[in-house]
Amino acid sequence: MAQDTCDLYLFDAEKVKRVKSQQDLVDLNPVLVIYKALADEKRLKICFSLLLEDELCVCDLANILDASVATTSHHLRYLNQAKVLDFRKEGKNAFYRLKDDHIKTLIRTALAHGGETDE
Repeated sequence: MAQDTCDLYLFDAEKVKRVKSQQDLVDLNPVLVIYKALADEKRLKICFSLLLEDELCVCDLANILDASVATTSHHLRYLNQAKVLDFRKEGKNAFYRLKDDHIKTLIRTALAHGGETDE
């Protein structure tokens, strides 16, 4: 049985050098924070809900998730700190929305990609 491994230690030294030098110039941590925030099922459901409806209050999101307001608020705080969401207060209620079109595009793109088949 053949193994699918690379027999060479380094195939293209110039490409490796170029990529490594570019990675040193770019801070990937903000991207990591966003993807970690979206990697949780409940947080992703919150974001998908806010993609469908521009703005929802905490209570409505809790009902959508079948979760407590406390649990939902915890996830919302996490998403807000990751700069995925914005919110506004109206009296005692907090209304959340996706931060910007970049986040909306990320979610839409992932949904489109996830629905693709290998045909």
